[in-house]
Amino acid sequence: MTGVIGEDVHVVGIRVIENALRDSGFKVHSLGAQVSQEEFIQAALETNADAILISSLSGHAEILVSSFRDKCVEAGLGDIILYIGGNLVLSEAQMENAGNIFKNLGFDGVYLPGTTPNQVVEDLTVAIAGKRGAAI
Repeated sequence: MTGVIGEDVHVVGIRVIENALRDSGFKVHSLGAQVSQEEFIQAALETNADAILISSLSGHAEILVSSFRDKCVEAGLGDIILYIGGNLVLSEAQMENAGNIFKNLGFDGVYLPGTTPNQVVEDLTVAIAGKRGAAI
C-alpha cells in the first residue's frame, strides 16, 4: 500500500518507489496523493496489505502521521510494516534526528532524501520475509 499523506500532492518520489517495487515483483496498491490516515488503514484492511509506505514532501510528516501506528493497532493491523520517506522535516537540525522521531512514532523504516529505491526494496523484502517466516 503506497500513498502521499495529508495535504501533500507531490507524487514523484512515491511513484519512483512504486515502480521499483513492481519491477521487483511486488503487488502495489497506490492510493495517490492527499491520503488520510484512515484511508491508508481502510485500504490496507481491504487488500490484506503486508506494508504501508507513506511519502511526504511538505516537512510536516511528524504531525501528519502522529498516532498512525496506534490507529493501525486499533484496526487490527498491529503487525503491518510501516515505512515513511521523503522530505519529512523542515530543518537540517531536525533531519539529523528524523530517523529517531519516526521510529518513536512506530515506523519500521525511515527513508530520507538520497535513499535509493533499491534500498527500500531490499529492506521491504527482508521485512516481509521475516513477517512471513520465509523468503518471498
